[in-house]
Amino acid sequence: MSIRHSLLALLEDQPRYGYQLRIEFENRTGATWPLNIGQVYTTLDRLERDALVARDGDDGNGHVVYSITPAGKAEIRNWFAAPVERNNPPRNELAIKLALAVTLPGVDVKAIIQSQRLSSMKSLQDYSKARRDTALNQRAGDIASLLVLDSLIFQAEAEVRWLDLCEARMIQQGLAK
Repeated sequence: MSIRHSLLALLEDQPRYGYQLRIEFENRTGATWPLNIGQVYTTLDRLERDALVARDGDDGNGHVVYSITPAGKAEIRNWFAAPVERNNPPRNELAIKLALAVTLPGVDVKAIIQSQRLSSMKSLQDYSKARRDTALNQRAGDIASLLVLDSLIFQAEAEVRWLDLCEARMIQQGLAK
């Protein structure tokens, strides 16, 4: 997830201070990925260093307000125009756990798969319920939350299917009964 580009996008909408950026990010993404306020300010410092944002005074209450620069606007246009690359996939803790489990003696791989399947199914149910609730009570701006929830639902579904495949492979290899 690019915090850098997310903050730039929010600043393109209007100048804000750090806490406002944090709240706005969480509101627009359905509070799925909470941001640490320290991470927001560290990112703002880097964006300022790179001349993509500038301090725009304060709000009268001591909060430093940031605005996007022309270079920042160009950066955000490029980010929106470019596809998300998959050449460096993020680490998947579950895939790493299972890869190690199948190579170590005495590890109950089937139990790991079953435990994860239960957890993934619970997440899938929670995301589906949140999506239904959001769709029923739809307000302006909820489309962003729906898109995020749809993505999480598809990821959870894919994880369950992958776990089914892992279990089938373990049975096929005689590693699980």
